Amino acid sequence: MRLYLASTSPARRALLAQSGIEPVLVAPGVDEDAAAAAAAQTLGRALTGPELVSLLAVAKVSAVADAAVAGSPVDGIVFGGDSAFEVDGQLYGKPHDPEVARNRWRQMLAAGGGTLWSGHCVVDRRRDLDPTTHRPGGSDPARTEPPVRPGAGLGPWAGAVSDVAPGGSALAVDGDRVVAVDSAVLTFADDVSADEIDAYVATGEPLEVAGAFTIDGRAAAYITRIDGAPSAVVGLSLPVLRTMLLQGFGVRWHDLWAL
Repeated sequence: MRLYLASTSPARRALLAQSGIEPVLVAPGVDEDAAAAAAAQTLGRALTGPELVSLLAVAKVSAVADAAVAGSPVDGIVFGGDSAFEVDGQLYGKPHDPEVARNRWRQMLAAGGGTLWSGHCVVDRRRDLDPTTHRPGGSDPARTEPPVRPGAGLGPWAGAVSDVAPGGSALAVDGDRVVAVDSAVLTFADDVSADEIDAYVATGEPLEVAGAFTIDGRAAAYITRIDGAPSAVVGLSLPVLRTMLLQGFGVRWHDLWAL
C-alpha cells in the first residue's frame, strides 16, 4: 500500500523510512505564509498553534490528494504535516534568516523551553475500495481505542483542530479526512552560551525548520527534556499517525511497511 507524503521534508521522509515505510514524496506547493495570513484575516485574530499546524496540514494534503503523480492519479493514503514551536504565546515557524534564528534562540533560552505543535492530515485515495465501507468513522473490527482524545473540536473553518492543551493531542474527522494535532513540551539546557548559538546558526541547519532547531540534528545536545512523542518534534507523531490510519480507515501500521 502506498503512502504519499505531501512534503519534501527530509526529516519526515527519514522518520517514515526508519519505521519501515518508503513514502512517495510529492511537493504540495502550498504558500504557507499566505494560507496562514488568509485564515487569520478571516478570524480577525492570530491563529493558535493547533489551528496553524492543522490548517497547513490540511492545505498540503488537499493540494496533493487529487493531483497526478508521474502522470498517474494518486492511489493510496495521503499524509500531510506541519510544525510550529510556541514560546510564551509566540509561534515560531521557519526563521529563514540567520539573525532571526539567533534572536529566536535567545528568546527560547530565556523562556527555558516551549511547545512543539505537530499537525497531521490523512485522506484515503485508494482506488480499489468501496467508499461506503472505507470512510472516516466507519465501522471496522480492527479498531481500538486511540491514544489521542477523539471528538476534539474543529476550528472555525473546516479541518482545523483547535482544542488541544500543551503536551496533549486531539483527533477529529472532517468529511473524507482525519485531522489531528500532537504536541510535546521541550526544555532547553540552561547554560547555552552566545558562542554556541552563533556556531549552531552558522551551520545553516536551523534556518528552514520550525522553531529554528532540529532534535534529530545538531540541536539535540541543547534539549534536556521532551514531554511527549519524540517523533512529533522531528516532524510527525508516529503514534498519532498510526491511530489516524487505524481509526479513520482501518489501515494497520504494518500494511504500509516496505517488505
